[in-house]
Amino acid sequence: MIVEKGDVIISVKDLKKYYNGEAIKALDGVTTDIRKGEVVVVIGPSGSGKSTFLRSLNLLERPTSGTITFNGTDITSKATDINKLRQKMGMVFQHFNLFPHLTIMKNMTLGPTKLLGMSAAEAENKAKILLDRVGLGDRGDSYPSQLSGGQKQRIAIVRALAMNPEVMLFDEPTSALDPEMVGEVLEVMKQLAKAGMTMVCVTHEMGFAREVGTRVIFMDCGKIIEENTPEQIFTNPQNERLVSFLQKVL
Repeated sequence: MIVEKGDVIISVKDLKKYYNGEAIKALDGVTTDIRKGEVVVVIGPSGSGKSTFLRSLNLLERPTSGTITFNGTDITSKATDINKLRQKMGMVFQHFNLFPHLTIMKNMTLGPTKLLGMSAAEAENKAKILLDRVGLGDRGDSYPSQLSGGQKQRIAIVRALAMNPEVMLFDEPTSALDPEMVGEVLEVMKQLAKAGMTMVCVTHEMGFAREVGTRVIFMDCGKIIEENTPEQIFTNPQNERLVSFLQKVL
């Protein structure tokens, strides 16, 4: 199925994730569509369900009920090959998840050679292009321990890109970084957005949400409380809970 720019690529319907029976409702009936080329930024207080929502999109969290359709396929179905699905959704976490015992080049080429069947030469060539793209072309032979947090996160992003994903998911990618390193990671994400990558990003960086997002989703208590353009969310919020949240974070 070829998805054109602007077509729905991920459709979420009445998604619920409960723990301890129904005592904890991490997600409580989330419904939204994500279109190709969109940069959807998810904001909200801690414990609002943002990360659970994001991690549900590639089934790192198995929903209690509801459906997630990706490129027309219901991925919550037991028949779904989850590993194949995850190849199409790059995921970047707070903590870089690089293999410490492998060089950066090995970290970059492991997935493409093992999972996509690329030759070593092809994977290395692609890795070099991606590393150059984020200003780290000279670090292929380094180990993760030799890099700063910002450099590691940039590597984590291009490692995900090496798998040719259709969507990139970011789970608070700058929250573990020193403040001066945040900018270099956000810059890479801005470049991705400009290149038309479909992105869903959970972040506390309101400046990024405002500047780069095409749509902002505000969550609280496991629900989507309000979603709109960044302009509307930040200058004309409709919901009192959103108004209160923005007063605290802006």
